[in-house]
Amino acid sequence: MRGSEMYHYRMRRLVDGLMRVLVWLALVVALIPLFSILGEVFSKGAPHLNMDVLISPMPTVGEQGGGIGNAIQGTLITIFLASIIGVPLGVLSGIFLSEYGEFKLSSAVRFFNDVLSGFPSIVIGIFSYTIIVTSIGFSVMAAAFALAIIMIPIITRTTEEALKIVPLTVREAALALGISRWKTLIYIVIRGAKRGIATGILLAIARVAGESAPILITMGYWRWWFSGLNKPVANLALNIYLFAVSPFDNWRNLAWLSALTLTAMILMINVVMRIFTKEKYI
Repeated sequence: MRGSEMYHYRMRRLVDGLMRVLVWLALVVALIPLFSILGEVFSKGAPHLNMDVLISPMPTVGEQGGGIGNAIQGTLITIFLASIIGVPLGVLSGIFLSEYGEFKLSSAVRFFNDVLSGFPSIVIGIFSYTIIVTSIGFSVMAAAFALAIIMIPIITRTTEEALKIVPLTVREAALALGISRWKTLIYIVIRGAKRGIATGILLAIARVAGESAPILITMGYWRWWFSGLNKPVANLALNIYLFAVSPFDNWRNLAWLSALTLTAMILMINVVMRIFTKEKYI
């Protein structure tokens, strides 16, 4: 190997090694805030974790004891109702933008989806208040409606990008074999992009699970158990928002425990979704 070739070879190795170090350094820097937050939440919330706290309702003002059982119930109900509304609409919108982009309507849908994704959550909460709360009062339906609106643009964008990753040649091959377009979309394209779609749904759920502003506007604070869709329910995110600044030590402890429980719930949802969308090879 000549001297110039050896020099370029060594420079490439040096640059490659430097880039590897920078990538790992960026990864470490990105993980430091994550593990710092998780460590703080676990260290402050875990000491107060027990079965009684997880199944007991929230305490009244100044009351000792109590728990977050009804807040866990209310959070799961609210997320479930929001997902029933937001997930189908978001996925269908993403499919339309990806597979039927030749229609003129697709440009308008994409534009309004981008605008909606930039709306502050409190504005969406006010919109839900105007539409639903003024008609039937504070309720879990109003909160779920507001959270569903927040979910839709996130799921739409990620679904569209996930479907675009599936090669066009796959679609063309299926159509060349005589498979109809809708069967190609359902059985081939969507199945190939299911992990990306699931990721978008998880991102949307994680986003709305921690929202407190639209919950406060549409449902308000509630310390009792679920009593109907037209009634409010308790909520973990709202617990954190209200209890964290409370003068009572017991309430501040419940705020940390609510944060730990909410984090664990999101983690469990991620794990379950990953298991069901895991690729199976024969």
